[in-house]
Amino acid sequence: MTKVTFLGTGGGRFATIFQKRSTGGIYVADRGILIHIDPGPGALVKMHELGLNPTQTDVLLVSHCHADHYTDTEILIEGMALGGKNKRGQLLGSKSIITGSKDFRPISSYHQDMLKNVVALSAGDVYTIKGFYKIEATPTQHSDPTTIGFKLHLTGGIISYTSDTAFFPGLAEAHRGCRLLIICLTRPLHGKIPYHLCTEDAAEFIRDVKPELVVLTHMGMEVINRAAEQATWLADHTDIPTIAGKDGMSLYLEEKIEVKKRR
Repeated sequence: MTKVTFLGTGGGRFATIFQKRSTGGIYVADRGILIHIDPGPGALVKMHELGLNPTQTDVLLVSHCHADHYTDTEILIEGMALGGKNKRGQLLGSKSIITGSKDFRPISSYHQDMLKNVVALSAGDVYTIKGFYKIEATPTQHSDPTTIGFKLHLTGGIISYTSDTAFFPGLAEAHRGCRLLIICLTRPLHGKIPYHLCTEDAAEFIRDVKPELVVLTHMGMEVINRAAEQATWLADHTDIPTIAGKDGMSLYLEEKIEVKKRR
């Protein structure tokens, strides 16, 4: 069984600043592995709130160097490595996260040295963890040109996560075959901006991928206020079950995908 927990379903600059929704990313628990995707601001606090132990995490996946995706990475590295006492855990991320760039150096060498393994991924790269769990880096079009999405091959099936991206030819092809498609939906219907998905783009994308279930996350301010409406529109226009994620919500991938919302 694979369990996916949404530590935060907000994203974008202002949803993050005002914490309209939490921005802690996504936590994936599978047999023998614990993975944290894009631990943005408040990830550590949300983990404690939900009873998740940061010292047990095995892998951090960080898609790019924008603050709403990576801010809590260093403190979570310290958690994995027990404050640097144990050299353990893995960090897989975009080149901007691992090697930095002219404008960004988000994860210090001090913290990277605490880890057992650090890997910079580019779109198309495939990395296998513990000889079984395959992580594919998927392409994007975003203002950080090294941004990647992730396609996780797990015991409950394939989970795809878009990260921030515009819609472009080839995006759907990279995510085909997934059971669960997690879309970073920053903009609502008729709200298209560069480098991000809006609801109309998401519909075309979903129709091409044909997953079992779609979950919307990393929602911007204008999406949050109309989240259920956007999900309903997408389900109606794609014939694919689509839900707007909620903070603390968990999914269980077994024979069917079961949704358990936090009370």
